[in-house]
Amino acid sequence: MEFDAEKLRRAFGATDQKRDAGLTTPDNIKRYDDIIYGKYGKYNLLDIYHKKDVTSPQKTIIDIHGGGWTYGDKDVYQHYCMDLAQRGFTVVNFSYRLSPENPFPAALEDVNTAFTWVSENAGAYNIDLDKICVTGDSAGAQLASQYLTLLTSSAYRKLFSMQIPFDKITVKAVALNCGCYDMKERMGGEADEPFLAYIDKALSEDKDMTLERINVIKYINADFPPTYVMTSEYDFLKNLAKPMYELLKEKGIICEYKLYGNVGDEYMGHVFHLNQRLEEAKICNDDECRFFDRILG
Repeated sequence: MEFDAEKLRRAFGATDQKRDAGLTTPDNIKRYDDIIYGKYGKYNLLDIYHKKDVTSPQKTIIDIHGGGWTYGDKDVYQHYCMDLAQRGFTVVNFSYRLSPENPFPAALEDVNTAFTWVSENAGAYNIDLDKICVTGDSAGAQLASQYLTLLTSSAYRKLFSMQIPFDKITVKAVALNCGCYDMKERMGGEADEPFLAYIDKALSEDKDMTLERINVIKYINADFPPTYVMTSEYDFLKNLAKPMYELLKEKGIICEYKLYGNVGDEYMGHVFHLNQRLEEAKICNDDECRFFDRILG
């Protein structure tokens, strides 16, 4: 059966609209909206948020949104990102090209373009390039782990033709939320239709190279940034978090693992931390920002 991207988008969109209904921009947040960072129109826009009283560069989070590589944009993530900004960060929230209309590696290329833009425009938006952290959830966590491997592994960079600003931007810490990481493993079944749709064109054009490019965990090394790996009791990707944590620990990377929620808390599902009305989301986001602060020193 052919992957129905529009069906997925309708389902995810309805859930997110219900989650965020009635939320508004906090009075103490300054936002810069719809900044053009690349050449792909609505897919290459970003927002930046920080508290109104911020007048100099400060610690910064770059968020990479989820959505199965098929759904989502910066507007879906604005309330979560503004909540992070309330914790004393400048936050960069960007859209990227979606699959299947824009197959692999389009999303990864846009992540690179966004990070390059940040490296070149930090001074105008109270971004401290010496204090960059990253958050990513679901497919965004996959993209985050892949892009940070590009930044930290010269061997992995050789597989791509992109100009990676590894010498201009250093990520000090990352939070990987409810994500998937071993991408070669995700080629196995019906549940992975979004991922297969994302990489199918690349596989048909150059199977060997594509399989090597998605084998990200092979290239993770000790230079990968300190990492907070999070999942929840009813996250459908729960079983993928602990192996990632164990891999990072084996590489000698500073890392923490946290499973949120208890058996019976069925509302503690995939990407629960985006829900501004959940007390557990506040706890999780506090925990991750404390981890960032500890690493930043």
